[in-house]
Amino acid sequence: MRPTLVPQRESELPLHTPSVSSLTLAAVIALIAWMAILAQADLTIDRTLARGLTVFDALARMSSYLTNLTVLASAFCFTCVAQWKHRSPLVRFFRQPTVVTAVVAYMVFVGIAYNVLLRGLWPLSPYRLLLNESLHSVLPMLAALYWVLFVPRFHLRLRHCLLWLVYPLAYLGITFWRGSLSDFYPYPFIDVETLGLRQVLVNSALLFGGFLMLLAVFVGINSRRRR
Repeated sequence: MRPTLVPQRESELPLHTPSVSSLTLAAVIALIAWMAILAQADLTIDRTLARGLTVFDALARMSSYLTNLTVLASAFCFTCVAQWKHRSPLVRFFRQPTVVTAVVAYMVFVGIAYNVLLRGLWPLSPYRLLLNESLHSVLPMLAALYWVLFVPRFHLRLRHCLLWLVYPLAYLGITFWRGSLSDFYPYPFIDVETLGLRQVLVNSALLFGGFLMLLAVFVGINSRRRR
């Protein structure tokens, strides 16, 4: 009689006996992410109200930026990782290694894109400079460090890789749709009004190609890890 094969269930993070260092680093990342996104919200709301608009307009403007959305996702994800004793479905979802890997990849991509394409384009006050470094340098580096140190090797399927692409593709699609209605594009390299549709499509394809290369790095590192 042949034994029945039981599908292997994906592990969650932290593991059953999480180390103090892994929980501490996850909590630090979550704390910095929440503080940064709240500080960014405070600045955006103040500027928007000063222009005679509403808080809803400020939140809509914030949601236009990939950085803000990604930092918010990181805040949720690492809060769930740090709260390892909670067992709710949402918390367990964000603790999956494939989900943590996706969030870390998004965060690292945001950091690389900012430092390569946007750094130095606008003069910043010391407070804004500190906030910008927290969003685009500190958080990506800490998230990558957590992934390297504490995310174990996991079984990766094609569907995981395809699902990782939904977020950036959905962001681009929604951004172009919103821009066609309001003529506002959050980043200069996807500004259709200034660059034209053809150049923006080329820029978007290059950015997406860069994201695919980054994902390939994560996949390659995961495949070479010891079980």
